[in-house]
Amino acid sequence: MRIVITGGAGFVGSHLGDRLLAEGHEVVAIDNLVTGSLRNIAHLTDNPQFSFVKHDVSEPFFVDGPVDRIAHLASPASPVDFLRIPIQIMKVNSLGTYHALGMARKKGARLLLASTSEVYGDPLVHPQTEDYNGNVNTLGPRGAYDEAKRFAEALAMAYHRMHDVEVRIVRIFNTYGPRMRLDDGRVVPNFVSQALRGDALTVFGDGAQTRSFCYVSDLVDGIYRLLQSDVDGPVNIGNPDEMTIREFGERINAATGNAAGIDLLPLPYERSGDPSRRCPDITRAQTLLGWAPAVPFDEGMGETIRWFRTELEHAGAG
Repeated sequence: MRIVITGGAGFVGSHLGDRLLAEGHEVVAIDNLVTGSLRNIAHLTDNPQFSFVKHDVSEPFFVDGPVDRIAHLASPASPVDFLRIPIQIMKVNSLGTYHALGMARKKGARLLLASTSEVYGDPLVHPQTEDYNGNVNTLGPRGAYDEAKRFAEALAMAYHRMHDVEVRIVRIFNTYGPRMRLDDGRVVPNFVSQALRGDALTVFGDGAQTRSFCYVSDLVDGIYRLLQSDVDGPVNIGNPDEMTIREFGERINAATGNAAGIDLLPLPYERSGDPSRRCPDITRAQTLLGWAPAVPFDEGMGETIRWFRTELEHAGAG
């Protein structure tokens, strides 16, 4: 198949491109490089089955020739971006999704929308199931991302109902692995970078809030299965192995040999509205896709730490 990936030079998009090429598909990656990087796809430039287009999908775009699938992954997804570029985030998830759906309709292609666990907000249901409608604050600093993704889901379903566009929706939970940005602002890059520098890890609040971490190859496997499936409706893809942020920090310090410990700091404004608990119910993924995470935390984190060590050395900070 010929598959378009918006956000194809990003963390998840580049790994998905690797998987699709390995499966024998042709890949067209589109990215404006606001948060993506050409370094993530540099190893693909000589592959005749791969092509790259630099473009902001918030502006109209079109791909010549046949398109069988579109994986719409374009969107900044870091807390530091929620305050830095909130309008761009809302544009790529509204106008960008509109343009991607328009191309899917014209090409007769199936579209997979990369949604997020953030559509559940600070959940009142635990673990989160796909039929839970969420508890989202539209006015807080996270609202630009949370509401943009909820709108993108609604728009995708409207195209499905009105124009018979085949739509798949993946709700992605916390994912980690190589190719994450050093300045991403999410907990994995923050903790690993601090630990490798020998600094105390910064934990906002009391550290009792929970997250569930899924290695990127497991996420990509779930996305690939969903993209090729006949499953309608959203599907959670994430690791249900829940841990507190403080426990996570202790495991990072142990894995890196960092003796500086953990600093507990007050929650800053940009972190207000952070979910207190986050854990996916993956029953639908297990039942309908035959999917479950396979990479143990220590193995995946070991690969991630090696990546960040190289990145810090490259940046002259190692």
